[in-house]
Amino acid sequence: MDPASTRPARPRTGRPASPARPARTVPRTAAVLAAVLGASLLTGGYRAEAADAPLSQGRPALASSTELGETPAAAAVDGNPATRWASQWSDPQWLRVDLGATANVTQVVLQWEAAYARAFQIQTSPDGNAWTTIYSTTTGAGGTQTLDVIGSGRYVRLYGTVRGTGYGYSLYEFKVFGTLAGSPPPTDGPGFVMADPPVTGVVPSTATPPPTNPPTTHHEFQANCSVSRTNLPDDPIVFFGLPGASHYHTFMGNTTTNANTTLPSLQAGGTSCITPGDKTGYWMPTLYNGDEAVQPVGRQVIYYKSGVLDYRSVRPFPPGLRYVVGSPSATLDEFRTSPGAVEGWECGDSSRNGDFPATCPAGSQLNVRFQSPSCWDGLHLDTPDHKSHLAYPVVGVCPGDHPVAVPMIEFKMAWPVSGDMSRVRLSSGRGYSFHYDVFNAWDPPTLAALTTHCVNGGLQCDPRGFDQYKPDRGAALNEQYQLP
Repeated sequence: MDPASTRPARPRTGRPASPARPARTVPRTAAVLAAVLGASLLTGGYRAEAADAPLSQGRPALASSTELGETPAAAAVDGNPATRWASQWSDPQWLRVDLGATANVTQVVLQWEAAYARAFQIQTSPDGNAWTTIYSTTTGAGGTQTLDVIGSGRYVRLYGTVRGTGYGYSLYEFKVFGTLAGSPPPTDGPGFVMADPPVTGVVPSTATPPPTNPPTTHHEFQANCSVSRTNLPDDPIVFFGLPGASHYHTFMGNTTTNANTTLPSLQAGGTSCITPGDKTGYWMPTLYNGDEAVQPVGRQVIYYKSGVLDYRSVRPFPPGLRYVVGSPSATLDEFRTSPGAVEGWECGDSSRNGDFPATCPAGSQLNVRFQSPSCWDGLHLDTPDHKSHLAYPVVGVCPGDHPVAVPMIEFKMAWPVSGDMSRVRLSSGRGYSFHYDVFNAWDPPTLAALTTHCVNGGLQCDPRGFDQYKPDRGAALNEQYQLP
């Protein structure tokens, strides 16, 4: 096992707010979250059924930057006036929402915190790349701005060029109104794999776990898996039944994964994971140095963590759940500001890189860490885009339309490549095209034991479910990494 794998995660830092600006404090108490979320659940988790509900409410959002971990892009489209998005303290900055389909946009409402935009534009785009400006001002005054506009697009963006204060841009709500040009997206049919049975009636937990002695600092366990198959142009999630249709992948975990993989085939296969009960298929784009494929050496660390504040509410994955984390078509900004981003690409003392560093110290390894969404809709094991059935938490709480908290996977990968990195690439493209796939095939009792003991129990576990810092708590598995 990698000795570094049991070290506490490096703390994530952000620029603290000025003590003189109490309005910037984000409410953290369970009471505030419960009051806000409890009211929202009457309308389906901020997704109100009223005719004038914003098209943007609850939709995927991205931003050029965030000020703190508690001010994500999604907080500006959650319908919750107690949460906000805040950017870094520089110009320009942007906030983008994906409406899910082309819409005729008629109005945009901006509810600013004290840090507002003096000059900004509202823009629309059909694809998230080419933008058309439908509103522009250089005299913004903050507060609540209701802008009547005429435009069309699937994506709507606030593009700020001049801040009104010395801080960043900070929005409580970014509301987009109008009409969708097409029909509402389906929830079953081709491309949907339904959960049997579904998980319904779940209310996202807003509770704060009580203090413990010693303090609870982690809620995780590791799945340590080595490479099981290499340089295979298959992807049974995105290109099922189509051998050779994908870019090349490096596979870990299950030893049989190919284009025709199903849950039964995974359950019947072997595994390169140290835990025999983990027959999950994990894969990611192959890394190259020039024309030479470079594979991770030894067992890699795949964390199973809590992504929500109330780690006691996390449930094991259902068998057959599958999804894609990240995107091979992501831009540099999208990769850097993704809610799954941790420290980007790193080697030696260079970290938080959106793309490969120019050089790495001789003998060092190239590392990346990236986290998955951890809120499930409870209905689908897969959806046509292989993403929509999962969502990231908002300020530590699952959204109402994805209420089931499941483990947050974090890939921690390392490749033995160093020196001049100019020829390093992924089979999917630049470093910011990094993504990975997960097809769950854990033995259900084993996964349940590790989830209960380590994640719900607030421990920092190795693959046995043993926390070396709290040895009195015991282990979930025996010395053969199996249920006792």
